[in-house]
Amino acid sequence: MHWSDKIADRVINRNPNKEEYVCAAGISPSGSIHIGNFRDIATALFVCQALERKGKKARLLFSWDEYDRFRKVPVNVAAVDPENKFEGYIGLPYKDVPNPFDTEETDYADYFEKEFMRSIDKFGITMDYRYQADMYRSGKYKEHIITALKKRGEIFDILDSFRTQEAQPGEREAYYPVSIFCPHCGKDTTTITSINEDCTVAEYECECGHKGTFDFTKDFNCKLAWKIDWAMRWMYEGVDFEPGGKDHASPGGSYDTSRVICKKIYDYEAPTFVGYEFIGIKGTTGKMSGSSGLNLTPETLLKLYEPEIIIWLYSRCEPQKAFNFCFDDEILRQYFEFDKKYNQYVDGTANEHDKTVMENALMFGPRIKTVPMSLLVQLGSIVDFNVPMIETVFEKINQPYKYEDFKDRLDRAKFWLEECAPENANKLRKTRDWDTYNSLDENGKKEIELLYNYLANEEYDLDALNAELYAIPKQIFGEDREDLKKLQGAFFKSVYKMLIDKERGPRLYLFLYAIDKERFLPLLDFSYPQTEEEKAIDAAAAAGPAEEKKERVYGDPDPVAPITQPNISIDDFFKMDMRVCKVLKCQEIRKARSNFKLTLFDGEKERVIVSSLKGEYEPEELVGKKIIVVANLEPARMTGVESEGMLLAATNNACGCKVIFVDDMVPEGTRIC
Repeated sequence: MHWSDKIADRVINRNPNKEEYVCAAGISPSGSIHIGNFRDIATALFVCQALERKGKKARLLFSWDEYDRFRKVPVNVAAVDPENKFEGYIGLPYKDVPNPFDTEETDYADYFEKEFMRSIDKFGITMDYRYQADMYRSGKYKEHIITALKKRGEIFDILDSFRTQEAQPGEREAYYPVSIFCPHCGKDTTTITSINEDCTVAEYECECGHKGTFDFTKDFNCKLAWKIDWAMRWMYEGVDFEPGGKDHASPGGSYDTSRVICKKIYDYEAPTFVGYEFIGIKGTTGKMSGSSGLNLTPETLLKLYEPEIIIWLYSRCEPQKAFNFCFDDEILRQYFEFDKKYNQYVDGTANEHDKTVMENALMFGPRIKTVPMSLLVQLGSIVDFNVPMIETVFEKINQPYKYEDFKDRLDRAKFWLEECAPENANKLRKTRDWDTYNSLDENGKKEIELLYNYLANEEYDLDALNAELYAIPKQIFGEDREDLKKLQGAFFKSVYKMLIDKERGPRLYLFLYAIDKERFLPLLDFSYPQTEEEKAIDAAAAAGPAEEKKERVYGDPDPVAPITQPNISIDDFFKMDMRVCKVLKCQEIRKARSNFKLTLFDGEKERVIVSSLKGEYEPEELVGKKIIVVANLEPARMTGVESEGMLLAATNNACGCKVIFVDDMVPEGTRIC
């Protein structure tokens, strides 16, 4: 059973005969709405859909909390406000702050609301919107504000019961659960000094110096404090379910407090509630904030992910669990997994849970074309994302996708490659790679010659080419070599290096078959010497601002030390959990003389280790390589960074410190034993 169905059952059991259930969400338009807030909507949406699956009528209610006070100038607003005028608006409701941008929206709230709603339309989500500035200023909450004022002593006692410090003398008598927006300066920097017996007329004064009288029966430019406001709106709208961030869900937090206020003050049972974890970005942690510089909006994510995949990621993960949106090549794995689950859904082989997860995501109905994203990235970069050429490539590899099939993904593949992972782009070299060729022995050079002759002179299909690539090392070394796979892997690396200047790339047989051979054959022809033009191009590419790394001078080998450690049992050995990890990042640590911070992928998650390799390697020499790490070593803090393991390396006067690298064919997470 999907998690949303379990929540829906709780909602129905609470009030089984209700005609229409209300699932609520809400956001304050403090700035560009980030994707973490989207979990509020997605969670409520899935419960709404679950209720409808059970034959119930349900409505998704969304509140724009635009009557909240403007608290902080976000980075993107500050960037267009060189005179810091917006600092002067702090304390106003968002609805009364002017639009910071030169656009048609009427005010600050209107700008960020419409920015977000344009994205929501692309997901196909329909919501019943509430605008809280209108709700308050139209007097709809008048009676409930007066109720809160009449019961302000009870509200204070409820709030005080959740506090750890004792109330100060006179604090209860001076407490009012409502803020008045000053008619002179427009801000909520007012203090109520007295109120009449029936709690309808108050005297107040503002920090700006203005003093006045406020009649709650006809003056509506005021707002209840957050926890009272939340409870009041649950009652007013008849809310049955509402999610919230884990900060609201903590014991004694906002929900617990508002739940008591809702029942004792407004005689309404608080809705079923679930707290959700915040969303992460691969490689970073922490809560995203719309008022900070990290404005990862739905619109931004839609440049990388199809809307169905974004919804699917939310749907498959229980609210209490975190997950990441990925800007690295993990996004290709997410696309692959989605395609697999989608195809199972379409052909009827998906289990009930996966079926529900997928149905939650298909807001536009089944319409996805599962063109492999990894192929679009790998092959698209080779042909500069030229659509006719991509169609030709797919035709040649017997996957005759047309532009209509992959248009939704093509721009996203290009955006990801250019903006997020330019190092993954596969570009053909401009000249023959003589350095790699000259590093080969005679057998290696013969392999390149055999490949060139085969590609230049033979007729072949995809299967024949694939077979030939594996057969060439057999022709040179024989079929019975125990290390044949290793030799084949080395041959493939040489070909990749000569074509795209990398040791790996798209599946080689697909790559060679798909791309016009006239584009890459000259790069494999070493039958004539290097030309002057090639030398000039290579010299220009090699020139750069970076200083040439000084060659390190090593000494004589250290004397071989005798084995003095006591023997251990096989059980002792297996206490060490050594795993193959891929180096994702290598970063310098501030003020660290010899340590690098390495971010690794261990097959399940990212981990960080600190290693003293500065002076031995440049960061680019480590990124992308696979190493061996003692994964169950007690974490230790080194040069200000917590290290979660230790890599294996050999140290000797004759070579310095050399990391033990693992063949790239070995998957991350493989245990060493």
